[in-house]
Amino acid sequence: MRTLLFLLLFGCTNTPTAQVTTPVNKGFYEKLSDAALLITHDNVSYDSAYYQIPYPDGDVPKDRGVCTDVVIRSYRKLGIDLQKEVHEDMAANFASYPKTWGLKTTDTNIDHRRVPNLQVFFTRKGEVKTVSGKAADYKPGDIVTWMLASNRPHIGIVVDKKNTQGNRYLMVHNIGGGQVVQDCLFAYKITGHYRYKK
Repeated sequence: MRTLLFLLLFGCTNTPTAQVTTPVNKGFYEKLSDAALLITHDNVSYDSAYYQIPYPDGDVPKDRGVCTDVVIRSYRKLGIDLQKEVHEDMAANFASYPKTWGLKTTDTNIDHRRVPNLQVFFTRKGEVKTVSGKAADYKPGDIVTWMLASNRPHIGIVVDKKNTQGNRYLMVHNIGGGQVVQDCLFAYKITGHYRYKK
């Protein structure tokens, strides 16, 4: 019932996917797409609670998470620890990061789990891509950020599966119904489009 409510409120659709053939020798972004699809098999409840977690390689309980944990867990499957990467950049460049939460210093438990911080990190360390209304501009492995109607930031990963019409790639995200693959690229206002490879 909760999943249905979120779908009705936020306009995502769970649709059958068209098959997409990927090369045998996959590149980094294809592997990131595969990692994002893999984590959709995990049973995860949406939970935005603050958790004390180890550093580095810390994670909230495996059956819990928010939208940023989709990105964090996908990158971690490729050996990239965004907790560590974001913390190191934020510690060295604290003034470049948002002050929304009134922090005076970094917090390894939560900094990497905040969409605005990831936007700054991907802008500083990755590649900023065009924000457009053209589906062809969004490729598997891209990171997309949105602003929801509730004025909350959101984030997801473009994956190598297309909608039934075959006209755009699907997204893996968690907006309340767990880590799922959905046709929701243009369901919300896009605020950022990135690629990041360490």
